[in-house]
Amino acid sequence: MSVFAGRYDGRCAIITGGASGLGKLVAARIVAEGGKVVLWDLNPEALAAAKDEVGATRTYALDVSDPAAVAAAAKDSADALGKVDILICSAGITGATVPVQEFPIDSWQRVIDINLNGLFYCNREVVPYLLANGYGRIVNVSSVAGKEGNPNASAYSASKAGVIGFTKSLGKELAGKGVIANALTPATFESPILEQLPQSQVDYMRSKIPMGRLGYVEESAAIIGFMASEECSFTTASTFDTSGGRTTY
Repeated sequence: MSVFAGRYDGRCAIITGGASGLGKLVAARIVAEGGKVVLWDLNPEALAAAKDEVGATRTYALDVSDPAAVAAAAKDSADALGKVDILICSAGITGATVPVQEFPIDSWQRVIDINLNGLFYCNREVVPYLLANGYGRIVNVSSVAGKEGNPNASAYSASKAGVIGFTKSLGKELAGKGVIANALTPATFESPILEQLPQSQVDYMRSKIPMGRLGYVEESAAIIGFMASEECSFTTASTFDTSGGRTTY
C-alpha cells in the first residue's frame, strides 16, 4: 500500500461499509496518511476488529437504511472527530441474482434501501457538517453496473445508476461552496461482496473486462485516496473509472 505522508493531516472522515473490503482499506490509508476516521458498518464483530486494525477514532454499528440511526451517528461522529471533512460511502449489497420476472420484492427493496436510500441519508446528514467547514470531499461508490447494467442484477444495477445520478446532482449543488462530490465506478474486484454472488455471475463480469481480470481493491482505494484529498480540487459531479477498460465514459 503506497502512502502519501501527511496528505490527510488534520482531516476527519466518515466511512460507511468501513469494517471490510474497500472501506476498511481506504480507512487504513487515511489514517496512515495523517487523518482520523470513524467507521460505520452493519457488522459489529467486524467493526470491533477493524477499529484496532485501522486505528479508527470510533465505530458505529448501524443500518444505513435507517434515517434516524444515520442522523444520530452523523452527530456523534462529528462530536467524536471534532469536525467532518470527508464522507466515503462504500456500504452496499448485491441482492438476488435472477431475472426480473423472478426477482423477489423483498430483495429489491433491501438493495434499494441500502445502496441508494441509505447513501442518500448519509449524504443528507453529513453535508451540513462539510458546508460548516467550507470544505469537504464526498466519494460515493457506484459500479460499472450503474453505467451498463448487468443481466440478472436489476436491483443492484438500478441502485448504482441512481448513485451516479444522485452524485452528479449533488456535486452541482455544492460546486462553489468548497465541497466536492464524485462517484467511483469500479468493475468487479476481489472483495467480500463476491461471496453474495454465484460463480457464474462473477465469471460473466470478468468476461466483460478487456484486461481479462478482476480488479484489485488496492486499485480502487488508490483512486479514492485522490478523490478524497485536497488534490481533487477541480473535478466534481463526475465519475472516476476503475474498470479495466470496460466503461471508459
